[in-house]
Amino acid sequence: MIRATTGIPHGNAVVLSSGRRGGMDELVFMPDPHGGTEVLWFCFRLERFPRAPRGRRVRLVLANVHNLLGGGWWEDEDPRTIRPVVRRPGSDWERLGAGAVVREQDGRFHVAWETAGPAPWMDIAVCYPYGRPELDGLLRDTRGSFTSDTVGLSQGGRPLVRLSNGGGEEGSARPGLFVTARQHSGETPGSWVMDGLLRRMASLGRRAPLVWAVPFVDLDGVERGDYGKDNFPWDLNRAWGDPPMRHETLFLQHDFLRWKKRCRPVLTLDLHGPGATEAYGTYVSLPGNYRKLGRGKPTMRMARRLMAALGNFGAPRTPVTPGYLSRWNTARFDEFAVANGVPSFVVEIPYALARGRVLTRETYREMGAKMASILVS
Repeated sequence: MIRATTGIPHGNAVVLSSGRRGGMDELVFMPDPHGGTEVLWFCFRLERFPRAPRGRRVRLVLANVHNLLGGGWWEDEDPRTIRPVVRRPGSDWERLGAGAVVREQDGRFHVAWETAGPAPWMDIAVCYPYGRPELDGLLRDTRGSFTSDTVGLSQGGRPLVRLSNGGGEEGSARPGLFVTARQHSGETPGSWVMDGLLRRMASLGRRAPLVWAVPFVDLDGVERGDYGKDNFPWDLNRAWGDPPMRHETLFLQHDFLRWKKRCRPVLTLDLHGPGATEAYGTYVSLPGNYRKLGRGKPTMRMARRLMAALGNFGAPRTPVTPGYLSRWNTARFDEFAVANGVPSFVVEIPYALARGRVLTRETYREMGAKMASILVS
């Protein structure tokens, strides 16, 4: 027999049932909304009971997958493109293959994967987790290229850090990049791309632009295992108005304006993950106000350069302006940046596949390095 626990970093899941079926163990689960309106992120540990038989395979069933953001309800969404990652003791994370869609008579559907069972445990997540240990690894590997400073507190009282490769000087002509990730706390593809971007910037030394980066904007959500999209009390990426509607955005607005004065601001990037089944490649989402203050042409030019740099990782379409309804009508981070005269856009990075290519931590980092090239070429 098996049992599941969410008592691991970024844990999130609700177990609906656990037992035997067809000669193997089976776990049926769903992501926990954690009080929010949308679900997608899941992460949990599966354990074998001490006296349970070894070597038995396990069937993992993601139930009611159509409830996930982009979970396969619409015709262009294929739930088989959801490819969770798993790891076992002494092994690294690996992707599962395509799952099987299980349809119920009432129209609901699930996705099921079969894999080797826990020995004695295995971790499962919708995508590679990225938290403080991974950030510490980045800082260690880049050997002092970036300083980690506490620039404020999360709304829950956690120290929120910003990385930088310098403090800049007021009136400086040095090019500048401001980059954020995890405004929606479960969108870990953005963190892995930021990781690759910062590693590339570190390799450039003094030739790099002035980079200020916020790796965990919704730090509380990251620590709690929230998905974070449209979470209450206010979606962080809809809290950048005047006045700002979250404590995090209040002090990060101040930090952004300090950065802007201490370099020649070239671009801001906000790194996200899209719907669960979006697999046509990384794409750029333009702010609704990108034409204001004369920022339309430079914003579009930078967006097209980034898409060209991504090559086959990029979606085969031009940058888009989001047309979906939001539960909040206040400004996004990219709109705040444009309103302050800096070209900005969101980059949406898939959870598993890009144009048929399975995404790994290495390919995410490669995307980040390619994005960095548009600022140093």
